[in-house]
Amino acid sequence: MKAAAALLRDHGPAAVTTRRVAHQAGLQPPALYRFFQGKDDLLDAAAEHVFAEHVASKQTTAPSDDPVEDLRAGWNTQISFGLANPYVYGLLLDPARARHTPAQAKGVLILAERVHRIAAAGRLRVSEERAVNLIRSAGIGTVHTLLTLPPEQSDPHLADAAFDAVARAILADQPAVPTQDPAAVIAAFRILLPELPSLSKAEAALLDEWLRR
Repeated sequence: MKAAAALLRDHGPAAVTTRRVAHQAGLQPPALYRFFQGKDDLLDAAAEHVFAEHVASKQTTAPSDDPVEDLRAGWNTQISFGLANPYVYGLLLDPARARHTPAQAKGVLILAERVHRIAAAGRLRVSEERAVNLIRSAGIGTVHTLLTLPPEQSDPHLADAAFDAVARAILADQPAVPTQDPAAVIAAFRILLPELPSLSKAEAALLDEWLRR
């Protein structure tokens, strides 16, 4: 797997042949077929291996006292990974090969946890699900754009500008209420209940009863 991942990172998918990987790993080519059906399976596994190492490194970063800055740091890490691993990134995003792999699922979970911390701090102005999807969409688009721009048109500040645009869409400047005071949060939420159009009168009344308790 290490041999396949190294070939993919350095030379691209075309270099990841069963014969070449077997040679790099000190095996006979037929031995690889005990683990992989063919080159496509080998490529998918190599991309997953590289991305899994990246996700594992993100898990070792301890959260700070500022969840927004932690989100920005995670954004920068993800953009840097995409730019440093264009072949891997391309495979992970190829619609023809798209799979929900364990590493990708873990990466989304890490992002969701960071967004949840922002929501808990009272700084999120959209749903957590919407925030996660917007961040992912913007990140993928930013990496794709930077990888495909001609060198003379490259914009070193594009990633920062994209994050700032997403932040304006999903973040409130200040918490609406002091989140360290649960009573204040509940009081503010009860005031907003009549303005929630997706609830029926019965549902709103039941929710208000729970909040009063």
